[in-house]
Amino acid sequence: MYSFKSDYSEGTHPNILKALNEINFQQWEGYGEDELSLRAGQLIKKALGREDVDIHMLAGGTQTNLTAISAFLRPHQAVIAARTGHIYVHEAGSIEATGHKILIVEGKDGKVSPADIEPVLIEHCDEHMVQPKLVYISNASEIGTLYTKKELFSLSAYCRKHGLYLFMDGARLGPALAATCNDLCLADVADCADAFYIGGTKNGALFGEALVIKNDLLKEDFRFHMKQNGALPAKGASISVQFGALFENDLYDELAKQANGMALKLATGIKELGVSFLGDTETNQIFPILSNSAAEKLHELYGFLDWQPMGDDVAVRLVTSWATPEDKVKEFISDLSASI
Repeated sequence: MYSFKSDYSEGTHPNILKALNEINFQQWEGYGEDELSLRAGQLIKKALGREDVDIHMLAGGTQTNLTAISAFLRPHQAVIAARTGHIYVHEAGSIEATGHKILIVEGKDGKVSPADIEPVLIEHCDEHMVQPKLVYISNASEIGTLYTKKELFSLSAYCRKHGLYLFMDGARLGPALAATCNDLCLADVADCADAFYIGGTKNGALFGEALVIKNDLLKEDFRFHMKQNGALPAKGASISVQFGALFENDLYDELAKQANGMALKLATGIKELGVSFLGDTETNQIFPILSNSAAEKLHELYGFLDWQPMGDDVAVRLVTSWATPEDKVKEFISDLSASI
């Protein structure tokens, strides 16, 4: 059974495996205080076009969100997020377990705008309520949509005007930046966000996320927060060497383009069968609407998620990765054709 459930089902790209193997019998300083971590940080800074950022390597996305957000906020402060946001839906209440309330906005197409935030700030007006302080967004969003340059810069300006931190979940930042319709670059993200992370786990790495902190107010004592949250890896070099490989010779962008390309082929073939979609996406997540009977037949052959029930139909999520072979895309389209 081939799985379209996620973009982290496979192990890692051969270049990364080669890099890991090359350092396997070498000894390195622990906890990210090694030459490989310094090199990876410099490669990322070069890609951002700036030196005024701190780079921290963490193991996974939920761990990064939890560690960063809990470190950035004081006990009485809260997070603003879209209803579809990963920290609200899929992280087992990890943020709220730290005592920080998540204030939900409906948003549009999985994205947060200044118009969504305004009523929250008006409502939370004094010390009898939590204080909104951080806006959490994802790019790509949980439903595969992208922030445009205009949207992100507008949101950033609003946050700065109102004293809010802007934090971007970049678990799928690679596919977002590699999308054909995207007009953002890494430097733009760094200009706009107070902190964000570059996802490795979902873009060819064995594991690992690279957290970028730009705002000086958020940098102090961050390694203490990492340690307290079990997020300061003793073998930090094993994460850093992967990002060294990803940011050398544009491998990060290449793998994201491969994932997006397979998703486009999959979506095109499905559309040619007359199937409609929950929404248009340009990244490696697509959401076709299938009859329940067709979905049941395909579940016998493929792994994928039923995303949203719709009466006699169901919107499903199909995710491609850097390693998705084109023949599996063709097979899925053929099997879908036979099931409808």
